Amino acid sequence: MSHTSGAEIPAHLDRYVLRKLPHVTVLFWALKIVAVTLGETAGDLFGITLQIGYVLTALIFLTFFAVVLTIQLRAKRFHAAVYWSVVLGTSMVGTEISDFIDRGPGSGSAENGIGYGWGALVLTSLLGLIFLVWWRTGQTYDVENIASRKGEILYWVAILVSNTLGTASGDWLSDETGLGFANAFLIIAGIMVAIIAAHYLTNINGMVLFWLAFILTRPLGAAGGDSLIKPVDEGGLGWGTLWGSVTLFALLLALVAYQTYGLRRHPLEPLPYPVSRRTGRPQQPNGAVTTQAPRARTGLDLSAEPA
Repeated sequence: MSHTSGAEIPAHLDRYVLRKLPHVTVLFWALKIVAVTLGETAGDLFGITLQIGYVLTALIFLTFFAVVLTIQLRAKRFHAAVYWSVVLGTSMVGTEISDFIDRGPGSGSAENGIGYGWGALVLTSLLGLIFLVWWRTGQTYDVENIASRKGEILYWVAILVSNTLGTASGDWLSDETGLGFANAFLIIAGIMVAIIAAHYLTNINGMVLFWLAFILTRPLGAAGGDSLIKPVDEGGLGWGTLWGSVTLFALLLALVAYQTYGLRRHPLEPLPYPVSRRTGRPQQPNGAVTTQAPRARTGLDLSAEPA
């Protein structure tokens, strides 16, 4: 007779953890695209228009990312403004990392770096290694149901590398192939449509499709950002980096406010206390612990969207 197992079951089965990460909805993807597009235009605004320079721009973005990520990891529940600030930070930092790998420090060409193709290969390998560690540590791959501290840290590392890979892939597609940003946008948008169709029409693992879409939204946003800020004679709208960034920032604020309003009406349900997928042992939660069980759901789940 084991007293350990008997005490361990009620120790975590009657406790729940407040969610730190949002549901993946249409609003999620809209916010993701706007955030990564803003990351692209903000990088051009700081580095080119304001002529701050590559090193100082990278330091500013890294500082912003470190601050908002720390706030996110210390938070006890999901806060839309904090979460999307971190996503924005991964986009800005990812751009700088990608440029450093592909082009080298302070270079406008690929001569001092390893180039777009090799850069994408390195980042793809790194992302694969992250997912392997993710699996080996017993974390859930379900990004909507991550409730452990270790799982959330891996989630953010994967997002940073995914956005960096998306930047490298987008640069390769638009620059190395000679397609240009407009044609690159159409190709990536077509792939995104195919992923959506695969989600509804095939049995391909949902998490595989999620990360493919997550990576592709970065070059999609970059191409969209170029369409906003490039001069009219180059096929853009001619808004420039300043007004393009201001417009995207205002749109991001509006969407975050909309999501926050929706969450006040339909709060996110808590998650079961996290346990290792491999051993079944309790893990350190990433949010506040509660004994309030999730309410039974009926009909369409609107927990992440305003009614």
